[in-house]
Amino acid sequence: MKKAILTTSGIFFPFLAIQAQQTTKQPNIILIMADDLGWGDVGFNGNKIIRTPVLDKLASEGVKMERFYSAGPLSSPTRASVLTGRNPFRTGVFSANEGILRPEEITLPELLKAAGYQTGHFGKWHLGTLTATETDANRGRPENKHLYNPPVLHGYDVAFVTESKVPTFDPMVKPRENNGRFWDYMQEKDTALSYGTAYWDINGNRETEGLTGDDSRIIIDRVLPFIDRSVTEKIPFFSVVWFHTPHLPCVAGPEHTALYRNYPLEERNYYGCITAMDEQIGRLVSFLKNRQVYENTIILFCSDNGPELNTPGTAGDYKGKKRSLHEGGIRVPALMVWPDRIKTPLVLKEPCSTSDYLPSLLDITGIAYPTGRKLDGESFWPLMTGKSQVKKERTGILFGTPGGCDGRKL
Repeated sequence: MKKAILTTSGIFFPFLAIQAQQTTKQPNIILIMADDLGWGDVGFNGNKIIRTPVLDKLASEGVKMERFYSAGPLSSPTRASVLTGRNPFRTGVFSANEGILRPEEITLPELLKAAGYQTGHFGKWHLGTLTATETDANRGRPENKHLYNPPVLHGYDVAFVTESKVPTFDPMVKPRENNGRFWDYMQEKDTALSYGTAYWDINGNRETEGLTGDDSRIIIDRVLPFIDRSVTEKIPFFSVVWFHTPHLPCVAGPEHTALYRNYPLEERNYYGCITAMDEQIGRLVSFLKNRQVYENTIILFCSDNGPELNTPGTAGDYKGKKRSLHEGGIRVPALMVWPDRIKTPLVLKEPCSTSDYLPSLLDITGIAYPTGRKLDGESFWPLMTGKSQVKKERTGILFGTPGGCDGRKL
């Protein structure tokens, strides 16, 4: 099938067939983010080794966002931009494990919850600690009470989250001897050590059940019941799904390492955990179809930054990786599907960023953003509907310190 292509010169090819009228029923929304997935780590951007058939199919059916950028070259700043529509420096999240998402920030889950959505966050959080009473992950400990900042403070009804990274298979444990980066899955767990990071629910309780096996599957195991309840209750849902894959330590289970058995340890685990994540996204899509809500569900997928250094991850032909402001550090794979409204495949070549998520979704849903507060993002929905051919010029358009902001002022 031919794709509608929007070039940076603003010229539309005649295949665009996205409906521009308002829907009467609010769409469900799912924001999926991979962790350290490079621009070139997916089939729809040309990778010939890593198997990502589900993502490839979604990209071929919806909008492939060719020039999509993370708002920062590291995890936490990008995540802050997704939830606020603002430059990370404006939100106080300056780097990974530095700062928290300020309580005064107006977040997407808060706005959607006020408009009648059920809201859930699943997987990685990385915008503050999840306990102030015990040692957990990178920063969770009693002496860091000032960093306590769980999802419940930012508009979520449901959560199943870790503060930061975990192994991508058997996420709660690690081998007694390991390099902290890659290992094959442990067949015998009798000698395993605690990884030191817990999953927490919305009320600040440790999750203890169903935490073995592929981490992407463990996350989707919690997403599906949340969606099911919302559908049963006939309430639109907003689900943030932030996978840990393929952030180090990379571990893949036996089924997925077998797909890459002829590759060295690092490659077979890196490739395997990405394919495992792709399968779980397929499981999510199948569930939406079975519950007959796929057509009216917006799915947005991206990565938080470029691939980690000294891993098999690739940024394709682009220079730089994670932590770099070169193209390879911030240009990430991205797509959007919404079958009810996106009827014809499209390749969007206009630059967009993670800061654009919030204004785009508010634009689509008709929810107003409070006046008198600066947004750095801009809706990309008019580009997809043909109502606009170029994005307006902005200061601090994608990343870096926004114009007129010293990084600490609101």
